Amino acid sequence: MSKGILDGLIVIDMSEVYQGPLAAQILGDFGADVIKVERAGSGEVLRLSDPASRAKAMMSSHFAAANRNKRSIALDAKSDSDNALLQALLDRADVLIHNFRPGVAERLGIGYGALHKRNPRLIYGWASGYGDTGPLATAGGQDLIIQSLSGMARESAPAGGLPSFVNPPAIDYASGQTLVQGILLALLAREKTGLGQRVAVNLLDTAVAIQSLEAATTMMHGVTTKWFDLAPNFVFETSDGYLTVLGFFRPNPLQSLCKAMGVADASTAPRLATPDGQLAHRTEIHALLAPSFRALPTAEALARVTAEDLLCQPTQSLAEALAHPQIAASGLLIEAPLPDGQTARLVGNPLKLSDTPATLRKGPPALDADRAEITAWLGQ
Repeated sequence: MSKGILDGLIVIDMSEVYQGPLAAQILGDFGADVIKVERAGSGEVLRLSDPASRAKAMMSSHFAAANRNKRSIALDAKSDSDNALLQALLDRADVLIHNFRPGVAERLGIGYGALHKRNPRLIYGWASGYGDTGPLATAGGQDLIIQSLSGMARESAPAGGLPSFVNPPAIDYASGQTLVQGILLALLAREKTGLGQRVAVNLLDTAVAIQSLEAATTMMHGVTTKWFDLAPNFVFETSDGYLTVLGFFRPNPLQSLCKAMGVADASTAPRLATPDGQLAHRTEIHALLAPSFRALPTAEALARVTAEDLLCQPTQSLAEALAHPQIAASGLLIEAPLPDGQTARLVGNPLKLSDTPATLRKGPPALDADRAEITAWLGQ
């Protein structure tokens, strides 16, 4: 197997849950040697987060999803001997990633100032909920809470409805990806200066940045943007599922829908003759067309609407999406070995590089599985 583009890069991952571990995993996917430093005894909290895996006495699927291409060592950073081992690791490292609350790293002797003096080339990656300034700096951050605070939950709600939360930790994911971007930029800067630097990202900033388009409209015009409400867009129930149909960028989406469903062209009515008029009467249009969609299986409805050049796809469950032939064709899903000899089907890295692609070199590790190898590498 060819070496990755980041081969030779030493990354110490002291982070937990998803934001930081994802960033470290991405670096590992492209060749970095990622050493996951976990708390002694219980290990990373994500190891204990999955009741379905516990019921089968398997490694947590959540942990497995965010910790491939890593080696594990369990340390008690508060003990003198383990802290000395940690310091030795950090002296050899190119990158540190952690998500301690403000002040914790300093109490452990691994704050940026102290480590920069010991290892000036170290890239110091810090993931947090809110950063280290402001009234919430020491508060706990979590994706659903950040969705609430950032406006995302309120803005995702239907008109007059309760706040609506995105189920996957999308802010954690985006924040982890942003942290990787910062680390790679810092590595490029180090090539010029010889020095590492602090790279910080937090969930709240990321959540607001995700809403950059909507935020611009709010700040410039005091207007709230609801994307689904900007055109005659619909979700129709079919005989065996649901279909999302978008009227964006089409001069007369209602006419196309009527043709697809084999019903009389309702857009001949003056109030429904334009996209704006159709948007204003979406409820009426939905009621008109809903019986035709309910009479058809999703596949047939999809074929009919697609033939009329409207943007349209089934509204699937995650299980259905994972089984979709497009996902199979993309090669996104991987088979990763587990410490007990089983394999886990997981989502791989979505980034495609033609010459230096992401690779699976090592499955998610058992707790402290690589202690002997790591201490030998350190000469201890």
